[in-house]
Amino acid sequence: MKKYFFSFLLTAFCMVINAQSKTGKPYLTKSLSGQSVNNVMVETAGGNITVEGVADAETRLEIYVSASNNRLNALSAEEIRKKVNEDYDLNISVTDNRLTATAKSKEKIHDWKRSLTFSFKIYVQQNAGTDLTTSGGNIQLKNLTGTENFTTSGGNLVVENVGGKIKGITSGGNINLLNSKDDIDLTTSGGNITADNSSGDISITTSGGTLKLQGLNGKIHGSTSGGNIDGEGIHGEFVASTSGGNIVLDNMYGSVDAATSGGNIHATIKELGKYLTLSNSSGNIDVQVPNKGMDLKLSANKIKTETLNNFIGEKDDDELAGTINGGGIPVKINAGSGKISLSFN
Repeated sequence: MKKYFFSFLLTAFCMVINAQSKTGKPYLTKSLSGQSVNNVMVETAGGNITVEGVADAETRLEIYVSASNNRLNALSAEEIRKKVNEDYDLNISVTDNRLTATAKSKEKIHDWKRSLTFSFKIYVQQNAGTDLTTSGGNIQLKNLTGTENFTTSGGNLVVENVGGKIKGITSGGNINLLNSKDDIDLTTSGGNITADNSSGDISITTSGGTLKLQGLNGKIHGSTSGGNIDGEGIHGEFVASTSGGNIVLDNMYGSVDAATSGGNIHATIKELGKYLTLSNSSGNIDVQVPNKGMDLKLSANKIKTETLNNFIGEKDDDELAGTINGGGIPVKINAGSGKISLSFN
């Protein structure tokens, strides 16, 4: 059954606009209780979007309106209602358990000082999926377990306690991932990425920012075109690359493949997985690994190692190839024109 909220929206303006203007309360609040919304589609031109999973009795839609020139407080409720009706198409509907909320200007507003920005806070049941778009605002997802797709041209992304298939893109903002799981793909064109206490198949990419990763578990892929990569307490399979930044990895458990074109690499491996591969073009590599069976292949301008137990192979100042402790896990380290320091824990 199709239900429209748009007529309610118009009549509700005069009741709630004045409150927002003076106290920052929502421009409009509409209960979604009993609607069984399992998918949310939002499109707004510059405002923020928040979607959070809650109990059915707490499900609701909130709309916030702000002026680009901060003159909203100078307008009366009637003036704002009139401006919205004249200059914007604001549509809210529920069709087949899908909530659609869009805010668009009717014509291009050339004077940004006259424009309004519409932000949405939507509280739905936790199994809801999303399809969210804003041209520059922030997007936040919390306590959800559906298929989540969200894009902003420049705002930040925050993903907290979300499970399912997650794909988020920002053209330049920062990304914060926390307590989430399953299939995660997050990309920013230039911002920084922080990921903490999350698991699954995780891909995080930035064109130039830094990566700070902690307490991840699963198959993890992180890349940046030039920033640094910091990882700690990662379990599973970890693949990381940067075009020029440094890589620092502490308390790693599992398979590791890390590469930088020019920075240094420091890695402390607590438990080896199926392989260990570290490489750079000119920086130094300092690595500490368990003293267990390994097949070693090292190359650098200068190689320094602790005593190699039961070593069988060849070793000189810039090349090392052979086995220790009977062989086993392949360990390949290439520092190019830099130095390698290998020690054991």
